[in-house]
Amino acid sequence: FAIERATELGARVITASDSGGTVVDEAGFTPEKLAHLAQIKNQQHGTLQEYARERQLTYLAGQQPWHVPVDIALPCATQNELDLPAAQLLISNGVKAVAEGANMPTTILATEAFLEAEILFAPGKAANAGGVATSGLEMAQNATRLSWTSDQVDSRLQHIMLDIHQACVEHGGSDKQTHYVKGANIAGFVKV
Repeated sequence: FAIERATELGARVITASDSGGTVVDEAGFTPEKLAHLAQIKNQQHGTLQEYARERQLTYLAGQQPWHVPVDIALPCATQNELDLPAAQLLISNGVKAVAEGANMPTTILATEAFLEAEILFAPGKAANAGGVATSGLEMAQNATRLSWTSDQVDSRLQHIMLDIHQACVEHGGSDKQTHYVKGANIAGFVKV
C-alpha cells in the first residue's frame, strides 16, 4: 500500500522488498506494474523474485533495500528491519527523510543516527497512524450503519493525518526542522 500511495502522490518508488530480497526498478513503479506485482503476490502467492524475472529487473536475493540511494526511505515491514549499519548507508547515500510505515521498523540506534544527522525522521506512532485511523473509520461506519465512499474515507484520513502532523510540529520544537519523535511523544502524552 505504501508504494501505491507514494506513486499516487507523485513519488518515483524504485525499490520493494520482501522476506526473500529486494527488487530495483530505476524507472519506478507504475499503477500497471503494481497491478502485476499484486497479481503475482496475492493471487499466485508468488515472490518479488518472480516479478523481477518477468519484468527483467534487478533482484537482490537476501538483501534489504537500504543500500540503494534514495531521497525518502519507508521501512514498512518487520520490527527492527532498519538497523544502524543500514541507517549509516542511507545517510551516506544522501537520504533526506525516513518515515516508518510499521510498528518500530527502525532500531533505536538507527533512529538516533538519523536524528543526529538531521534527517527528517517520522516515527511510526505518527507516520503509520493511517492504518489505525482507517480501522477506526471503518468501525465508525459500522456503528452508525453508514457506508462512505473511498474518497470520503480518504478525505477523513487526510484530515486525521494533517492533525497528527500539526501536533508533531507544535510539540516538536521550533528549530529549523521539526523533531517528529519528540513531537509525537509529547502530543501522545498530552492527548492521553
